[in-house]
Amino acid sequence: MVNWFFKNHMLFNMLLVVAFWVLVLSIFDVVFGKGWMVVLLVLYIVVIVLFIIGVLFRFEKKSIVSTVEEFEKTLKGGLFHFKCPVCGGVFAIKKSKSNNKKPVRLTCPDCGVVGVIPSKPRVVEETVPEKKSMKASFKCTECGEGVSIWAEGADLYQGVCVFSCPFCGSEKPLKRF
Repeated sequence: MVNWFFKNHMLFNMLLVVAFWVLVLSIFDVVFGKGWMVVLLVLYIVVIVLFIIGVLFRFEKKSIVSTVEEFEKTLKGGLFHFKCPVCGGVFAIKKSKSNNKKPVRLTCPDCGVVGVIPSKPRVVEETVPEKKSMKASFKCTECGEGVSIWAEGADLYQGVCVFSCPFCGSEKPLKRF
């Protein structure tokens, strides 16, 4: 709603300038007795309310749509590493033999939340835990594409599932073997 207001630092700085001028006018009113107390009180209330709304919305939780973007963080190498935006768990997917062309919808191997990994994820340098879980292998029933998943530094979530094929884009869940 008002979240855009405080994302832009220029607007926040303008709010600070307005608050400063309201303070200067208050001092002027006290010194010279101009009778602006009611107007200044309203201005103070507006500035304080806008500041509180901005602070509250600045710390609001990210929506599911924005967390999907965080789901796509990867590392260089033969394995693609991803970080779950919900639990922070790191997991790996073996690079597709057919060179991924479609986004992949799957459950996080650490916590089970469903996320989407785009076909061309961003490359990010990050430390990966040395401990790996047992791998889970999946195969597309439409094109035969195989996908392997590991949880890094944790045990694999038992209900891990891949809901779409990275090669043909089939929306049928891949078969675990």
